[in-house]
Amino acid sequence: MLKPLYDRLIALSESRHAPYALAAVAFAESSVFPLPPDLLLAPMALANPKRAWTFALICTVASVLGGMLGYAIGALLFDTVGHWLIHFYGYADRVAALKLAYARWGALIILVKGLTPIPYKLVTIVSGLLGYNFALFVALSIVTRGLRFFLVAGALNLFGDSLRGALERHFAAFVAICVAFVVLGFVIAAHAL
Repeated sequence: MLKPLYDRLIALSESRHAPYALAAVAFAESSVFPLPPDLLLAPMALANPKRAWTFALICTVASVLGGMLGYAIGALLFDTVGHWLIHFYGYADRVAALKLAYARWGALIILVKGLTPIPYKLVTIVSGLLGYNFALFVALSIVTRGLRFFLVAGALNLFGDSLRGALERHFAAFVAICVAFVVLGFVIAAHAL
């Protein structure tokens, strides 16, 4: 059933438009889009293992830029877009608790949540909302998002051939696992504080 989707992802990953699509998804995921860029990064790195590091760099840069947009939403547009997003993700009642947590553990929150299935857009918007130090936010975002994407690219580069075969045989399971991680991330985020 998902074979046509897999075939399209592989075709996209081998096209000249692949880096732009990857950058767009990574950018949007850090501020508004619910699906992680790993859904494109994995097939792209498997289709072209020599460019896995380049794809990880594209994901990192685009994700950090998207995180800056998320920060701006929290800082500048909270009364409109930011408030709606915080309410949508279940944090409306927890803003005071978030402020205390960020005052004490802000750097650790950004680093840990940037690696977990918790949607990174929550971290970016809340960081802006709470006025977390912007330069430190950007530096921590580079570290956590870079680590995540370069670990994925490294694993795909190292085990690419066997992973590509497994991905081709079990693409539906891969998509289900990614969706489960997204849902799990939202559930964890809703109950984190």
